[in-house]
Amino acid sequence: MVLAQPRILSEADGDCVAIERVNGKSPVLLVCEHASRKLPEQFGDLGLSQEALASHIAWDPGALAVARGISAALDAALIYQRFSRLIYDCNRPPSSPGAMPETSEIYAIPGNRNLSAEERKARTEALYEPFHDAVRGLIRDRQARGQDSVIVTMHSFTPVYNGKPRAVELGILHDEDSRLADRMLEFSAEAPLYRTERNEPYGPEDGVTHTLILHGISNGLRNVMIEVRNDLINEDTGQGVVADYLTRLLQQSLDA
Repeated sequence: MVLAQPRILSEADGDCVAIERVNGKSPVLLVCEHASRKLPEQFGDLGLSQEALASHIAWDPGALAVARGISAALDAALIYQRFSRLIYDCNRPPSSPGAMPETSEIYAIPGNRNLSAEERKARTEALYEPFHDAVRGLIRDRQARGQDSVIVTMHSFTPVYNGKPRAVELGILHDEDSRLADRMLEFSAEAPLYRTERNEPYGPEDGVTHTLILHGISNGLRNVMIEVRNDLINEDTGQGVVADYLTRLLQQSLDA
């Protein structure tokens, strides 16, 4: 007997993927895996407080706003996940414990405790697979019309993690392909607006380059992951300043 998988998304929830500027002319393809803190309606609050659900454990605050700013300035396609990484972190493969975490920093996540194989499979099929299939589809469509793709994933990080302050303000991350990251780090050093570091506050050893590997490295495409400290982008003005800076940095690096 085949057991029915648990329902993840309702009709009211809608699609898990959103795409903006699908026909953008820029080679940059922006990806924002942690854009939203929204939970599918059937999951309620996962047993978490409203404070926890508004915090960085549920999403990357400010990341989508910055990505939208870059998208508008460059006329770049943007694809993002519409649901919280607490249900499924689309920057993690299904085999990773971090894909559906039972704990995140100081928070236990009751709604993710002791998930069955069927529940994990249902979340993977409802959220992870459609999201990355959509990224693949965008890349294929661009290739078919002779348009280059440069994968740029946009994230934010908290100023204090596990009680330790973070001095870095902007992280330029890469895996084995550092072509674009190298250029961005060179140009950021020439006009340093933010304290910028390579592979900080995370790096490949932390498992954060999954999307880069899946869509960039595997296709031979230039790629980079950008991490912005979220206290710099917690309101409109900061988001605009960072988006403008990153737009210039990306354009300079691509031109070079």
